[in-house]
Amino acid sequence: MNSSQILFFTLSAYGEPGPLRFLLFLLVLVLLVLIVFCNLLLVVVICVSRSLHEPMFLFLCSLFVNELLGSSALFPFLLLQMLADVHRVSAPLCFLQVFVLYLYGSVEFLVLAVMSYDRYVAICRPLQYHRLMTPQKVALLLALTWTLPFLTVGVLVGLSAALPLCGNVIDRIYCGNYAIVKLACSDTRVNNVYGLAYSVLSVLLPSLSVLYSYARILQVCCSGSRQTRHKALSTCAPHLASILNFSFGCCFQILQSRFDGGRGSDPLQVFLSLYFLTCQPLFTPLLYGLKMTRIQDACRQLLRGGRAARLEPRA
Repeated sequence: MNSSQILFFTLSAYGEPGPLRFLLFLLVLVLLVLIVFCNLLLVVVICVSRSLHEPMFLFLCSLFVNELLGSSALFPFLLLQMLADVHRVSAPLCFLQVFVLYLYGSVEFLVLAVMSYDRYVAICRPLQYHRLMTPQKVALLLALTWTLPFLTVGVLVGLSAALPLCGNVIDRIYCGNYAIVKLACSDTRVNNVYGLAYSVLSVLLPSLSVLYSYARILQVCCSGSRQTRHKALSTCAPHLASILNFSFGCCFQILQSRFDGGRGSDPLQVFLSLYFLTCQPLFTPLLYGLKMTRIQDACRQLLRGGRAARLEPRA
């Protein structure tokens, strides 16, 4: 059997939920609605509020759009599989899901790294901020955070799609690149080497950039006034919490896919494999929406404006 003959993959990690099927379906549906509502609301607020057209909020807007992208690749798929009696996915759709999910992870790390650089410039070099973070530079950074992952993930999925496969059973509840590579009949050294290089480029380098930026921020805070420390903490705390949360989920997912010695259907492994794809899209908008006063004020103005428009009498 080779990849050209495989029309579908079977996802073997789905257990039999029995009478809990519809309850789990409802919980996932509610989670999807919350994620879409929170992220879409903040995207609209940033786009329509001119006071938020600043680098930090534009990077946040890109982050919220990415959360919507990752959720769209997972949640509708999960909902369909939860209601299905046979857990199958067509090969093209499986590779498309791999592409979108890996694109989501790569963009997330790069946007968080760019945001840490923005915070470093704002706190450590405030007098030069507007010279260093020009609109042209912000646009370039936003373009790179999407273009580079699109190219690197495209090559990753292309290499996997070209492999001859000897099976079509994936021991996961959604498609993963390494789970497909493990089904190959041929030598996968090229895939493994590129996969390692991809992990370094998309995870390790952005993480090192974040660590450097926060090390410099911490240095400035320790030598600055109490007011400087408070301002730095209030602006950086949500960003740092978001980075730690996403890094934990991604690192576990990478280790699980590479060195998993157990069954992918284990409930704890299923939960942790879904953690960075489910918690982060909800965690990020709630964290920034609750902690950043300017976003809260813009949300109130938008909602009040919409309410006023509805109440305004027609001529």
